[in-house]
Amino acid sequence: MTEQLPVAAHERRLPRYTSYPTAPHFHLGIGADTYRRWLEAVPPSTPVSLYLHVPFCAAMCWYCGCHTTVAKSYAPIAGYAALLAREIELVAAFLPARLPVSHIHWGGGTPNLLSSDDLRRLAAVIDTHFDHSAETEMAVEIDPRTLARDTVSTFAQIGINRASLGVQDFDPRVQEAVNREQSYAMTAEAVAMLRAKGIARLNLDLMYGLPFQTATGVVDTVAKAVALAADRLALFGYAHVPWMKPHQRRIEEAALPDGAARLAQYAAASEAIVAEGYRAIGIDHFAWPDDALAQAAATGRLRRNFQGYTTDNAPLLLAFGASAIGQLPQGYVQNDASLAGWRRRIAAGELATQRGIALGDEDRLRRTVIERLMCDLAVDLARECAGANADPATFASELAAVDALAGRGIGWRRGFHLGVEEKDRALVRLLCACFDAYLPHSEARHSRVV
Repeated sequence: MTEQLPVAAHERRLPRYTSYPTAPHFHLGIGADTYRRWLEAVPPSTPVSLYLHVPFCAAMCWYCGCHTTVAKSYAPIAGYAALLAREIELVAAFLPARLPVSHIHWGGGTPNLLSSDDLRRLAAVIDTHFDHSAETEMAVEIDPRTLARDTVSTFAQIGINRASLGVQDFDPRVQEAVNREQSYAMTAEAVAMLRAKGIARLNLDLMYGLPFQTATGVVDTVAKAVALAADRLALFGYAHVPWMKPHQRRIEEAALPDGAARLAQYAAASEAIVAEGYRAIGIDHFAWPDDALAQAAATGRLRRNFQGYTTDNAPLLLAFGASAIGQLPQGYVQNDASLAGWRRRIAAGELATQRGIALGDEDRLRRTVIERLMCDLAVDLARECAGANADPATFASELAAVDALAGRGIGWRRGFHLGVEEKDRALVRLLCACFDAYLPHSEARHSRVV
């Protein structure tokens, strides 16, 4: 694995590259008027993905980096759901037709906090304004601690066919340290309920780098997760960013593993997952060889967006809810991140777009290069430049930076073809950063590479 590489390389803080340019470079110059024009320009048959953000949880997990808040009663969630339906109607009104939907993703927060009535109402609004079929992937993020049987039944009724369950770690000491007590039995029961209702495509989310975690403990969590036979596993590194997420200050920093320990946890967990027959996907996903994600990775069709690695190749991502980020051919748009601001705009019948960024030809080319690196661990720069009518020689400084990394044993380059070895897949963001034109001028603070 990567033990022999300098720990300093793993401790660099870089974007996760779920987009390019990355969200810290969005600006207030992209607002509701721009979003409206971009929507009106969408060709009528364009495939679309939908993302619905539900920013509520029953309790705050102290490691959380998401836009979410704790709901003490259902009233604010009910009000939010009504406005979410209104936002779908507002956005759809600017589209030229009922667009075909390839993916629908309910994210959070905790979408399973929505009542069955609200889930059905939102699903009906989507059905009214968009076309989808049995082939459409409909995924939902689930907190097993608050999953009710009635909710699972409703998920099945509205067409949910993939569920992603938060696990993180099964060690009670780790769970207590991050305020997320969730037994293995509780998780297994959630899995059983979902499968009983025909929702058989399951993802489990695991983490390393949490307080009191060890390589041995993470491998034990992997073994328990594998026993649940999920199609996909994700292994995310905890991003300790208390300057952005104040609730993370409740985590005892002295209990956090250092860079070398994080690396050991990642390596041990990855090796344990692969040893069970999963294929490694990108930097942090694993899937059975016959899973669509593994097949996409094997054939160069893997994509990356704000939900992570995906088979979704729709050029249009419409995002609904506070803080949600959408993607259009012209650029990215993000809704008002504050619940109050988002509510006020949608209640007034306005689009809630607060910031974003328009894409130029160079942005698109660099985005393609970074996405191929993130997905394939390699890229043919000459081929991508040819497709964009650009000269790869203009990337001389970027290639020199890649060569400098290769001189340290990180990555390789043969002419305009470059990448990282399989054993060093976790380090590919270092190569991506070489092609990030915004990063040298950024003051944003990011997560560790590993």
